[in-house]
Amino acid sequence: MAIVVLVGTLDTKGLEYGWLRERLLSQGVEVIVVDAGVIGSARIPADVPRAEVARAAGTELERLLSEGDRGAAVTAMARGAAEVVRRLYARGRLHGVLALGGSGGTSIATRAMRELPLGVPKVMVSSMASGDVAPYVGSADITMMYSVVDIAGVNRVSAPILANAVDAVAGMARSFAAAAPPAASDDGRPLIAASMAGVTTPGVDAARERLTELGYEVLVFHASGAGGRTLESLAGQRLFAGVLDLTLCEIADDLCGGILTAGPDRLLAAGRRGVPQVVGPGALDMVKFGPIETVPARVRDRDVRVHNPSISVVRTTAGECAELGTRVAAKLRAATGPTALCLPLRGLSTLGAPGGPYHDPAVDEALFAALRHGLAGSAVDVVEFDTHLNDPSFGRAAADLLHRLIEGDGG
Repeated sequence: MAIVVLVGTLDTKGLEYGWLRERLLSQGVEVIVVDAGVIGSARIPADVPRAEVARAAGTELERLLSEGDRGAAVTAMARGAAEVVRRLYARGRLHGVLALGGSGGTSIATRAMRELPLGVPKVMVSSMASGDVAPYVGSADITMMYSVVDIAGVNRVSAPILANAVDAVAGMARSFAAAAPPAASDDGRPLIAASMAGVTTPGVDAARERLTELGYEVLVFHASGAGGRTLESLAGQRLFAGVLDLTLCEIADDLCGGILTAGPDRLLAAGRRGVPQVVGPGALDMVKFGPIETVPARVRDRDVRVHNPSISVVRTTAGECAELGTRVAAKLRAATGPTALCLPLRGLSTLGAPGGPYHDPAVDEALFAALRHGLAGSAVDVVEFDTHLNDPSFGRAAADLLHRLIEGDGG
């Protein structure tokens, strides 16, 4: 039987959670209710009471109550709920999670949901879901459903929305319970993660086609900030046999204040987990900003290009490229698994290819020199190619190199 875990604050949303539980039970789904409330009394019984949730966070409920700090209490209960959910999943007692709430309830429940692996059904009904949900979703596969009205009783507007959420998670949980999530494709092919942006598509496509020929299934992640964070999250779960990271523009955005940064941990997860990786400095010749009228004045004297109505790009300088090389090299030096760096000496993107507006060998060399210097004496194999990144030969060579690292044949 499928098991759905309800994570919520039963002091403020107890009646609504009771409604969810009864509808799930009517569908033949087992329900485990986790109480993460900390203010008033629970309005329905919980299978995992709040005191147990607090202990899972390393504290006691009485202490949280006596301190009277709501923010600290919510943070602790979110941490405890995440640990409870993790334990339930590890014991095979969780096939899906459903929650509802406002800002506080959403923060608690999605913290728990993010603890679960890719593919475990996660549905969050929230009054916050019509805005920026990135703080709640992160890089997890959480389904956010807008509640339209606040979560305050079950009424003619909220009832059909909550019913849809129940029906959705029940169906997903039954499917999940019937078959474990795959660690590889259905036909057994190992999974490869690849990073790509529009300006690196030809080279990455050539690599993807070659890896497919070699027997892999390739999952491509758009280097859009969220894509890089997702790649890092899944690589940290050892979902991949290898990572082909040929598009690093998110790191340039992180350094230079662009809008598509993936944060400071980009390019670390595979190395920390010992996953074989081949890296290329694709798209480090640019920083991405919003519509052209929003490009900061500090960079408007550079070569600014309209990538599309929502994205403008600006050429990186020699100084920025040198710093990017230093940062990338430091990340790669820390890798615990087989790692190789491929340098396309004739350009890093469609704009940076010979004849393109961002083709500047002297500036690119500042990047290459910093990479060579930072990786000198390390275990990282640096391979140089007298071509540009989007030449199909570069993509195929990078794919072959990754295959050899995975097979243990060296660089």
